[in-house]
Amino acid sequence: MCGIVGWVDFDRDLTAETRVLRSMVDTMALRGPDDEGRWSSRRVALGHRRLSVIDLDGGGQPMLTPETLPDGTPVAAISYSGEVYNFTELRAELIGHGHRFRTRSDTEVVLRAYLEWGPGFVSRLNGMFAFAIWDSRAEELLLYRDRLGIKPLFYYPTASGVLFGSEPKAILAHPDSSAVFTLDGLRDVLSFVRVPGQTPMKNLYELRPGHILRVRDGRRFEEKYWELTASPHTDDIPTTVGKVRELLTDIVTRQMISDVPLCSLLSGGLDSSALTALAQRTLSTGRIRSFSVDFVGQVENFAPEPMRPAPDAPFAAELVRHVGTDHEVILLDNADLADPATRTAVMRAWDLPYGEGDLGPSLYLLFRALREQSTVALSGECADEVFGGYLWFHDPRATNADTFPWHALGSRPVSELSTAFLHPDLKARLDLSEYIDDQYRTALRECPELPGETDRERRMRQAGYLNLTRFMPMMLDRKDRLSMAAGVEVRVPFCDHRLVEYAFNTPWSLKTFDGREKSLLRAATADLLPRSIVERKKAPYPSTQDAGYDRAIKQELGKIIAEPDSPALPLLDLDAVHAHLDEPVVTASSMLERGLRNETPARLDTWLGAYGVTLDR
Repeated sequence: MCGIVGWVDFDRDLTAETRVLRSMVDTMALRGPDDEGRWSSRRVALGHRRLSVIDLDGGGQPMLTPETLPDGTPVAAISYSGEVYNFTELRAELIGHGHRFRTRSDTEVVLRAYLEWGPGFVSRLNGMFAFAIWDSRAEELLLYRDRLGIKPLFYYPTASGVLFGSEPKAILAHPDSSAVFTLDGLRDVLSFVRVPGQTPMKNLYELRPGHILRVRDGRRFEEKYWELTASPHTDDIPTTVGKVRELLTDIVTRQMISDVPLCSLLSGGLDSSALTALAQRTLSTGRIRSFSVDFVGQVENFAPEPMRPAPDAPFAAELVRHVGTDHEVILLDNADLADPATRTAVMRAWDLPYGEGDLGPSLYLLFRALREQSTVALSGECADEVFGGYLWFHDPRATNADTFPWHALGSRPVSELSTAFLHPDLKARLDLSEYIDDQYRTALRECPELPGETDRERRMRQAGYLNLTRFMPMMLDRKDRLSMAAGVEVRVPFCDHRLVEYAFNTPWSLKTFDGREKSLLRAATADLLPRSIVERKKAPYPSTQDAGYDRAIKQELGKIIAEPDSPALPLLDLDAVHAHLDEPVVTASSMLERGLRNETPARLDTWLGAYGVTLDR
């Protein structure tokens, strides 16, 4: 996994812009700690930071074709981030077409595939990726992003071209960019919905999943190469369960390929346990490393919650005994979670003021500890979106609600929670509830329909679509930024597009054929797991139950309103903040309370100050 940067400009010669290119590349050092490279010609400048995973000695980037134009310019160049899991088959096919390879890397396979099959070659790739190809013959830049948006890619149009990078910080290092926060940007931050292509900053866009951006003669053309479609499902229950197992076995086998240490993230839930068991089974010898996260004192002092009646640790330990992994528990201290330095590191990793309570700091600390022993990790992320595991897939209050399902189960509306401490005038201008409703109806209009579906099946298809396109991107963004900030590549087998397509078109009645959540995944992997995990109900990612974390966040909020120059101060309702600070903290807040209400002012203040963001009024 890597970090890519670059830009095209059709009005000036970029061969002289070495200093700017170096500044952009340097921002990606955490994503690619092993190597760096830069290349430029008259119209394009490409940069790269590498995290070496496949072909450690080869595969340096930007990679240039040995074929050149008459003036010596390479026919094409690529700056690539990601993993293509079917690169071995593609390589063999390309060799059959007469291509010769100088490395064992999947990067070279992607570049040769472009030369052989043209821009549409991306439909042949199985993997997670974001990359830029410059075609010198046409003087055209092509930006590609994988089907589900596992790997990030941002771009910033200029008067005569475009800037791009794996993260916003790469683009903001260029003097032609600026960090401007708009009213729509604030709505984006507060809405707890990820709108495809949109970011909180003016003129900064994220390439949408399954899309190609082509830039030629200063003009931009965005093309869709993949989307979710509706099709009839004709398999019965045993065949469907067998197909899910077959796909998962193939996916995990492919994603185990690595030239560096690989591990599994194990919570003790169904998703991570199934992947860990499948990964262990693929090994001919040895034991896979597995890691879980817990909090100091939480096992001894655990308090049952509605969505987590029991702690994770005993289930993870039972899975380890059952399949025989080499396991380690990463214990996190509450003080480290609340440490401003940790929280600033999380912000720097994300570049944008998103967040969900202590989940960001805990993931960041987990990956930082894990990096000492592994470079690649398998994660069970997104099984809930694919197979319908979240509570909001099963609670009528959510499935029947006329809004995003994950908005429907809180005690207070998201629009109220996330604006709790904002100035009344600003809240009125935002009209966040109307914005959320508009985004919801836009998403519904996109959802493919299957003629003849019952109302129930149609609604659950909509719920699946909303989760895959508006909720899952938040989970993927979080996992990518916080893992790459520690130099760890996370692979997400449940996001293989073949599995997603198959599950999306499986009727809800089959997805819940045994009356439980994730029936298909449970049945497809039951033979690999202890009975306790097969029967375990869905539990969310662990969050600290220590109220000390909430008190520490309150202290940060107090510092913000005590400092007249705090960047977020003009946005806040000081009376509401003071009233909140006067309330005693008796118990830990819920995840939504922390992430959407309590921490919003602190996140905004840190972000506005750290990035020199100006407010577009």
